[in-house]
Amino acid sequence: MEVNTVEVAVFVVFFLLVTVMGFLASRWRRGDTLMHLDEWGLGGRSFGSWITWFLIGGDIYTAYTFVAVPALVFGAGAAGFFAVPYTIVVYPLIFLVIIRLWSVSHVRGFVTPADFVRSRFDSPTMALLVAITGIVATMPYIALQLVGIEAVLKTMGVTGQWPILAAFLILAIYTYNSGLRAPALIAFVKDILIYLTIIVAIIVIPSKLGGWDAIFGAADAKFTAAKSGGVLLAPAGQLQYATLALGSALALFLYPHSITGALAAKNRDVLKRNMSALPVYSLALGFIALLGFMAIAAGTTPVGTDANTIVPRLFQDMFPSWFAGIAFAAVGIGALVPAAIMSIAAANLFTRNIYKEYLKKDATPQNEAKVAKIASLVVKLGAVAAILLIDPQFSIDLQLIGGVIILQTLPSVAIGLYTRWLHRGALIAGWVAGMAAGMLMLYNVPRVGPGGVVVREHWGGSAFGLGKLGFDTKVTVYAGFLALLVNLVVTVVGTIVLRAMKVDDGVDGTSPSDYTAEREDPSVRDLPDPLSDEPLAGPPPGASAPRR
Repeated sequence: MEVNTVEVAVFVVFFLLVTVMGFLASRWRRGDTLMHLDEWGLGGRSFGSWITWFLIGGDIYTAYTFVAVPALVFGAGAAGFFAVPYTIVVYPLIFLVIIRLWSVSHVRGFVTPADFVRSRFDSPTMALLVAITGIVATMPYIALQLVGIEAVLKTMGVTGQWPILAAFLILAIYTYNSGLRAPALIAFVKDILIYLTIIVAIIVIPSKLGGWDAIFGAADAKFTAAKSGGVLLAPAGQLQYATLALGSALALFLYPHSITGALAAKNRDVLKRNMSALPVYSLALGFIALLGFMAIAAGTTPVGTDANTIVPRLFQDMFPSWFAGIAFAAVGIGALVPAAIMSIAAANLFTRNIYKEYLKKDATPQNEAKVAKIASLVVKLGAVAAILLIDPQFSIDLQLIGGVIILQTLPSVAIGLYTRWLHRGALIAGWVAGMAAGMLMLYNVPRVGPGGVVVREHWGGSAFGLGKLGFDTKVTVYAGFLALLVNLVVTVVGTIVLRAMKVDDGVDGTSPSDYTAEREDPSVRDLPDPLSDEPLAGPPPGASAPRR
């Protein structure tokens, strides 16, 4: 395949632009120093409504979303639209928890969700499990961003591993240098390019293909002939669709990178406004998903057998090279923003909940910042190694597993924001049971190819057949949803038993007023002196004393 020089030139220009912005971001809205996790890892906790909107949007709607969702619609039809309802229902659900998490985190100086669990349930073990779960779930998510970049590079005719290595080396350096401010600044460019591409695509492509009737007609004809998928959901897949959408919505803001973006907001009102405005992205996601049907109607074929190239190939078929280059730049930059935030979030978890908790309890804020910056480099290197050394399909499978395992932190993180009735020992038992059930179900899901042929016996997706539980049905359900139910049942039963046995449940390090504190509240701590060696620990002055 020949290299398209125009597309490559446009792509490189925008990539260089965001690279410069990434390095300049270290001087943007900065405090006295970046050698503090509040500054490097949370942008000084000072982002307003617009920055937060672009940051969280750039964090959630990734390059992989841009190429994988329409690729799924191209291959399976209506099932690929599950991403649209889940990004609609997610915001009311988040509204219930994220504002309380923001308040208690600002009162107590929490940087990660594991910090909250550590203090709320007086359980270093549960906090460690939350931290490890977050890191493990995030790693394949970063690797998937490379899949998005790889798809556009292939389409432009650029082959080999060096372009991906160069892109992530540059990303690693400016993230190390600028922290969360780099992706926050670059997110503006990313979203402008994404919205420009979508608006043009949704107007131009249907007009070239004869309208929406022709597009849906072509899609229906393809799926009818293949006897697989469809523009409507088959009855056996409807429960899977609904539980996958709900489970994905519950999981979305348990991912550490999502929480990192929210904790960087300067006050609760910023988050309230964002929870109201972020569904605009869901409208855009619906249009992105329709690109899969457009590719069918256009007769587009992927590069080789890589289905993730279907959207880049569609743009190449429908637009002049210079505009296709802009679209490819949108995907490429759309990979850099979330990858940077994810690596920072994973680094924060390692630093606060493993390094400081188990390796160096007297770590100063400067120590923490140094370790986090190095950890972010290691995380990115691990993601690059994963995508270069293993089958990309395995990275996709790992991301599916990541969604199942991150759900197992829901009882301690999300429910813990409302009640401390759950016993810390039962939370650990529930996490173990949920993880075991989730892994067992995922192991027993086969991958089914065209014509219903089983191409792999295990780890083939997240649609678990209820028939394997003894039910006489072909209905499938999202494995993560069932695993979460197992977790909740074990946690509740375990709590009842442990409380009946009067087993010590530790000390709650938070107070009820922490969860509703506003920015102006005297209990909300100012940022600590970045040059001080005093670690962030214990309640701020004026806060209620810990209670049993």
